[in-house]
Amino acid sequence: MLLSAAYRASGFAAKDVSIFQPSESFELILEEDEFWWGGLSVDGFRMPYSINTQLTRNLLGDNRGNQASPILISSKGRYVWSEEPYEYSFKLGTLYISNSVGEVKLIDAGDTLAQAFESASKNFFPSNGQIPDPLLFTAPQYNTWIELIYNQNEDDIRAYADAINSNGYPSGVMMIDDNWQKSYGDWRFRADRFKDPKGMIQYLHDGGFKVMMWICPFVTADTETFRYLAAEGMLHLDPQRTQKILWANTKNKAAVIRWWNGASAMLDLSNPSAVAWIEGELDHLVEEYGVDGFKLDAGDAGFYKSGIISFNENAIANDHTEYFGRLGLKYPLNEYRASWKMAGLPLAQRLRDKTHDWEDLTQLIPGMIAQGLMGYAYTCPDMIGGGEYQSFLKLDTIDQELVVRSSQVHALMPMMQFSVAPWRVLSPANNVICKDMAILHAQFGEEILSYAKQSSLTGEPIVKPMAWFWPDAGYEMIQDQFILGNNLLVAPVIRKGARTREVVIPEGTWDGDDGSTITGPITIKIDVPLERLPYYRLRPSV
Repeated sequence: MLLSAAYRASGFAAKDVSIFQPSESFELILEEDEFWWGGLSVDGFRMPYSINTQLTRNLLGDNRGNQASPILISSKGRYVWSEEPYEYSFKLGTLYISNSVGEVKLIDAGDTLAQAFESASKNFFPSNGQIPDPLLFTAPQYNTWIELIYNQNEDDIRAYADAINSNGYPSGVMMIDDNWQKSYGDWRFRADRFKDPKGMIQYLHDGGFKVMMWICPFVTADTETFRYLAAEGMLHLDPQRTQKILWANTKNKAAVIRWWNGASAMLDLSNPSAVAWIEGELDHLVEEYGVDGFKLDAGDAGFYKSGIISFNENAIANDHTEYFGRLGLKYPLNEYRASWKMAGLPLAQRLRDKTHDWEDLTQLIPGMIAQGLMGYAYTCPDMIGGGEYQSFLKLDTIDQELVVRSSQVHALMPMMQFSVAPWRVLSPANNVICKDMAILHAQFGEEILSYAKQSSLTGEPIVKPMAWFWPDAGYEMIQDQFILGNNLLVAPVIRKGARTREVVIPEGTWDGDDGSTITGPITIKIDVPLERLPYYRLRPSV
């Protein structure tokens, strides 16, 4: 390897640094017991990558509906980084890097996963000492999507909040989802559904909630807002750029993009004027109505790949995802599903919507681990029971056990989010279990918040794989338990019908949720009735 003189002179903490130009590709032979994470959080359940992995991904314009980051990180202390997207392939023992947009660095920073992450975080995405709104960590979140879908309205939102409180769930963040607004880009409350939006938000505040509103970068075509933004040059342009149509209000020909809600124009956030405009719209909601923050949805890089023309004509698709991400930094109460290179910054990141099935439940823990190792520390594992709303249209298809076990996976994560109302779809007994998990999260809230604050200083993930602390124990492939913070081992049940499970206990003395004391390293088999979430706290060494 060639050690870069520039990095040597700057005091870069690494044993070796190799730098490859965009025209170059390279390959790396994996060691027999070497494991890799990174690239795309949606692939978390496929991680860690090893000598048995066959997979190819290109980060250019494709975040696959979730967080992306130009980092690949190894259990052996080395990692790949670039400021731009590239293609990577794991092919039976060899890692191939090709088709890079910018310079790519291969860095040997030590011997462990933790050492590699520390180097990458410090040098390429350092935390800035700030965290998202503390309530995201200390209390549950409640999203109105599954209960109301596209019928977001004042009466039902008030009723949802009342039901949360009357059923004994802790109040927290209330996320009002898509279709509260007049149209995409017209961020005013629909008068036919919200008679007194300011009063509604005050009602939610009085009930102990902070209020988050759903927004996106799309603009409904053929509206007054669309015509204004097009005339002012704040929308992405069609490759044709201009149009000659009689009575056209502007010569600018806005691009129309297909997305899950139809066909819309898109706000061009590479244009500072567009950023100022949308911030003005959001600030108005904050100042006039008392809105506390925003769920910033969409922004996926794939929407920007269709040859659109931008204010910054040198911007690539991934850059527009980053522009949308930076919009949320002004609002501490925020949430993102799609991100590019926003690691280390105070943005709440949620795993993409999962379906209501057990296979998707098994993806939550490895997905959260992947997010953390990509530098996204402030994370949420989708919605309890799954966030794909069509799974909940019929009550007879709902698996009550799945909802309960999903709530247990969430309970000791950095954040937990409800959407489907447990008291509506569960038996009274199962609803009590979900309520208990929400209360458990609130009881651990200050501890979880302390881990978030620690991460804002160190960059460390809040959710860590066991290999982070025990690099020589062979724990890399464990995907059904994790470490919260520094000393809490959490081992939820993620298999249907399971009432026992094995738990891998590392070295040290551990105190269990059931009052047991266990000395590791040892693998134990425990009873896990439906109401139990197993967790173990490591005693400080004497």
